[in-house]
Amino acid sequence: MSKRRHVFISHHHADDDHVTKLTKLLGRNGFEIRNSSIRAKPTNQARLDAGKIPERTLKRLLRMKMSWAGAVVVLIGKQTHKRPWVDWEIRKAKELGKRIVGVYAHGGTKADIPPAFEQYGSTLVNWNSDSIIDAIEGKDNPFEDPGSRTPREPVHTAPPSRC
Repeated sequence: MSKRRHVFISHHHADDDHVTKLTKLLGRNGFEIRNSSIRAKPTNQARLDAGKIPERTLKRLLRMKMSWAGAVVVLIGKQTHKRPWVDWEIRKAKELGKRIVGVYAHGGTKADIPPAFEQYGSTLVNWNSDSIIDAIEGKDNPFEDPGSRTPREPVHTAPPSRC
């Protein structure tokens, strides 16, 4: 029996393939992930890159999509920490009272963690379906080092939340 979870996956668009892999990984473990994040088609991405879509329009769209989600998953890849929109999405998730779950993509390191996540993240786990599911559901709140289940202390103490 499938368990449906509504999430918003915050990510660098170069990591779109990881988003697909993440939803498939969780799907193989009985979870249907309904992702409300924006994944721009090439023509729309060109419009975004050219600045043809006003920032206020993007923020309104992201806020609407995020408000629908029970949790915000931040996919942490090699360039995530440099992405201002990922940082904005994390801050907005905090403002909306969302659980903020960090997931290291393959190759992600501690240096790739966005500054806003260090400030507001609820939990940070590796690419492991059980860990990710437990984190989304609020069953476990570890802050793991990349590539191991070794816990580390969070930079802050996140308030407990459930989706």
